[in-house]
Amino acid sequence: MIHHVQLACPRGSEDLSRAFYVGLLGLSELAKPPALAARGGCWFRGYGAELHLGVEDDFRPARKAHPALLWPDLGALDTLAARLTAAGYPVTWGDDELPGLHRFHTRDAHGNRLEFLAPNDT
Repeated sequence: MIHHVQLACPRGSEDLSRAFYVGLLGLSELAKPPALAARGGCWFRGYGAELHLGVEDDFRPARKAHPALLWPDLGALDTLAARLTAAGYPVTWGDDELPGLHRFHTRDAHGNRLEFLAPNDT
């Protein structure tokens, strides 16, 4: 089992991360242990996944590597895609590539690639 997936973020970008991961995705922020909080970054949990955003001084967004987050159902996935689009984030659908799943890719506030999937209702 996977405990968490870590993505990188630029130093000082925690508020931007919170706006995206909590505000748009609806994840909950987790308190980091004090020894790790001093390093910056932030942690989030929701929909059965935990994502950690860690500071990299020489930050470059992950353009290919990405977490794939399973969303509860197709309606919730469509709602998320609409919310991201309205906020100016790209949404690229790829429904025909994985049988039984609807999915799309987007980028977070730092340019990291993210994938969201939901079971096909048909």
